[in-house]
Amino acid sequence: MKPRQEQEEDEERLRQRKLEESLEIKSLRRIISAYLNYPEAAEEDVKRYERSFRKLPPSHKGLLSHYPLKFQRLRRCISINSYFIFSMLQAFEPPLDMSQDIDDCGELHFERPPNDGNVCSHESTTARGSCSKLDEACCGEPSNVMSKLAEGLTAIEEMQIEGCHGSDAGSCLAGEENNKMAAECCGNHVSDSNGNVMVPSSPRDWLDPSFQLHVPLVDVDKVRCVIRNIVRDWAAEGQKERDQCYKPILEELNSLFPSLCNKSPPTCLVPGAGLGRLALEISCLGFVSQGNEFSYYMMICSSFILNQTQNAGEWTIYPWIHSNCNSLSDSDQLRPVSFPDIHPASAGITEGFSMCGGDFVEVYSDPSQVGVWDAVVTCFFIDTAHNIVEYIEIISRILKDGGVWINLGPLLYHFADMYGQEDEMSIELSLEDVKCVAFHYGFEVEKEKTIETTYTTNPRSMMQNRYFAAFWTMRKKSAAAEKHST
Repeated sequence: MKPRQEQEEDEERLRQRKLEESLEIKSLRRIISAYLNYPEAAEEDVKRYERSFRKLPPSHKGLLSHYPLKFQRLRRCISINSYFIFSMLQAFEPPLDMSQDIDDCGELHFERPPNDGNVCSHESTTARGSCSKLDEACCGEPSNVMSKLAEGLTAIEEMQIEGCHGSDAGSCLAGEENNKMAAECCGNHVSDSNGNVMVPSSPRDWLDPSFQLHVPLVDVDKVRCVIRNIVRDWAAEGQKERDQCYKPILEELNSLFPSLCNKSPPTCLVPGAGLGRLALEISCLGFVSQGNEFSYYMMICSSFILNQTQNAGEWTIYPWIHSNCNSLSDSDQLRPVSFPDIHPASAGITEGFSMCGGDFVEVYSDPSQVGVWDAVVTCFFIDTAHNIVEYIEIISRILKDGGVWINLGPLLYHFADMYGQEDEMSIELSLEDVKCVAFHYGFEVEKEKTIETTYTTNPRSMMQNRYFAAFWTMRKKSAAAEKHST
């Protein structure tokens, strides 16, 4: 029998684990609720547009007689986005029992969401390290391929509706019919390519409305960020941005590892992998590639795209509908985007490709990670750190001697503007200081340049935020070489 002190310590550890798990369940419920609240939040935006329109004098309304039709079209786009979101959530397998009673988590509360800065792709969750692999055998059950919506409209017909002009709303969807379609969409009634009604499997228990939380609008904004990231990573429209950001990295890896061996392929880690496209492209080069992502918002979506999509172009979303600013035309704002542009499971990935969920510092500080990786690729990632010095230290530690660190991105530190949170740590180094820290941890710069790029930008917007991103290749000196240099 254990001494009383050991028993008490074991009980305290067990209690702490339960508290941590309760907080994690709460966090995940909040994220799922943010996804589920997307239709309601988007509808409130449309209602706000309608209230402003009604305040116009009659003469001004006459000049904008097509606006009521635009509001109908917006609602249809929201419904289509919502159907994708709900289908994605149905396919999600939570890593925890979401039905647990979590009311006893004591003094633990949600932390204020972090300032996601420009990237909005590294939201804070309490995800533990957990890995899932993608291969032909684990693509899950075939998902239902939706080529028609509840009203029986094909994608082409949808675009024809968007081409309607004037005030004759009768020629397009009436408001009542559109609301009916939205209700049916969220209720999972869709049609297959032959017009037959399809009813996907019943909602997960953890999607029951009783589990849905009221979340702040900042959480729903993260859902909209994920939708834009889908375009960046998995749509043909995002190819230009991928060419700006991913292509230089892929070309550098190709030049540094020209003779890849199938028997012993090199290993590459991609922290901050987002929706997984860069990690997949690296795998297709012949690497054993692992993406690491902290955000459950991203993990839920990337898992669905990587494991559940059955065809290229299977899904359609309307990513640009949530901003009326800087639009050249309504048709630009309401244009559809199909994805994925490739079928992930048929892309030619190398065996061993995986996505690992969890905080980079927590997961890769583990002793088992020391000297494991031939390459680490960071793309729009290092400025997500509370302490960028710690990031660089870990990258050095997990690389093999002679391993390479390839980076591309700005230094828009995500926690730099956390006003009112005195305990929120944020170390904000200049690029010069970043390189000095890297030198301290045994890195030598082999290549360095500036690359102009955008991030999740609407390519048809009148406003384009551009970054002059730092791109470098650094190599970790061997212990012997480093000792000689000192």
